[in-house]
Amino acid sequence: MKILEVTRVTPSSNSSESATELCLPLTFFDLFWFKLPHVERLFLYQLNELTPAGFNSVILPKLKQSLSLTLLHYLPLAGNLKWPPGQPKPVVLYTPNDGVLLTVAESNGDFNLLSGNGIHDAVELHPLKPELITSNVSASTVALQITLFPNMGFCIGITAHHAVLDGKTTTMFIKSWAYVCNQANKDNSPLPPELTPFFDRSVLKGPDGLDMLYLNQWVAMSGKTLKITTSAGGAPDLVRATFEITRDDLKKLRERVLCTVPADSGKQLHLSTFVLTYAYVATCLVKARGGDGDRDVFLGFVVDCRRRLDPPVPENYFGNCNKSKIEVAEARDLLGENGFVYAVQKVSGMVKALMERGVLEGIEKSLSDAFDLLKEMEKIQIISVAGSPIFGVYGSDFGWGKPLKVAIVSIDQHEAFSMAESRDGSRGVEVGLALKYHEMETFSSLFNSIRIRNNEFLF
Repeated sequence: MKILEVTRVTPSSNSSESATELCLPLTFFDLFWFKLPHVERLFLYQLNELTPAGFNSVILPKLKQSLSLTLLHYLPLAGNLKWPPGQPKPVVLYTPNDGVLLTVAESNGDFNLLSGNGIHDAVELHPLKPELITSNVSASTVALQITLFPNMGFCIGITAHHAVLDGKTTTMFIKSWAYVCNQANKDNSPLPPELTPFFDRSVLKGPDGLDMLYLNQWVAMSGKTLKITTSAGGAPDLVRATFEITRDDLKKLRERVLCTVPADSGKQLHLSTFVLTYAYVATCLVKARGGDGDRDVFLGFVVDCRRRLDPPVPENYFGNCNKSKIEVAEARDLLGENGFVYAVQKVSGMVKALMERGVLEGIEKSLSDAFDLLKEMEKIQIISVAGSPIFGVYGSDFGWGKPLKVAIVSIDQHEAFSMAESRDGSRGVEVGLALKYHEMETFSSLFNSIRIRNNEFLF
């Protein structure tokens, strides 16, 4: 990896719009994620005839100019997280001349390997992700990196501060940047309504004082600082791979459940694409780990609350608007012959509880429960998911075609897997994993049992 340039891209000053100061307070949804690890995502684009000259004369200038124009709509991303003296909680503050740190690099890495689905060392993706700058008094909201792979393509990497934006907002920003890039740099081109960020915090209604409850819990744990200590990634022996669940696979999984449970129970289950995919991957992960059936397995995911709040929040709301859902199971229940069906019943119940009882139920205990969970990480297995098939990440076309691969690098910092929609638009699901090599081999064998022996699963 060779660093070619490190610069700061500011909101465009050539547009008819002007970038003025903007201050956004952190909400209780934001403060839940205050000190949790950043999210690192890569978008890899294939251009087989892309030379360094073409990259520097066409691709890079167009990406920079469109980024500058896009930041006019997303001023908080050009700003920083601050904790002003005398203020009870941090704010996201943009002031004129603030900007996004952009790194430009060139890599001689194996583009085909990194953009493929096969097994490779997880650390090979790390040079493609930018570093977010944090200190005791200030923290960047995002950092970006554009990396050239000569005669192969390029990669856009984004690292996002989780207290500022969630996965949906991050994806909305990337799609907005791509949209502006496709508009031939027309300064006055407005964003489509679904990509225009909505900044009004007053639409969020939640329990009184929840924001300060969360903030005080964070301060008690790590002090009054904005600095986040992040690791370089997971263990150095982790490998990554990507797996596909097709529509036919999902049909088989659904039939497997309905053939196993009583008819009345089957009708009550929530057999969505998410539930089936999560349950199948979780079962494969527990079996790949093997070991003691008495150990606890924590099943967790995050739900977007925008449309589920009362009143609903606009879909283009900027910031965090999600809630974690965690339940515990015993490994033996997933290791058994009907482990997958058990997992479906468990995850279906978690989803239905959110739908029936409301997403804010028990939210006051969410952060303290997460802290308790972190203390037990070495004794238990935690299975969580990053991303979502509904984000549509493969729709991020900057004018040179859709991404060949989208990867969430940060899943190798903790036991998580990623979900995205299938790149080919077939309504399947793409699953990314980072595991130890022997676990990945076992997982792959288990996972692929879905496609053999006429529905006679290995579990």
